[in-house]
Amino acid sequence: MTDSDDPYRVLRRIQYALFLLVAALGPAGFLTESMWLMGLAAWALIAAGLIEMIYRP
Repeated sequence: MTDSDDPYRVLRRIQYALFLLVAALGPAGFLTESMWLMGLAAWALIAAGLIEMIYRP
């Protein structure tokens, strides 16, 4: 199976990037007590979850 045969490749990369963003912003927001960083981490987690539920076969 080649990369061109996998239409979900881009979505998987976006999802992994969002999970990495959550892993970076969550602890950073907690350590600095910054609500906007924790809020961004929460929205990134929500977006990754929606991609998982809607677009994954």
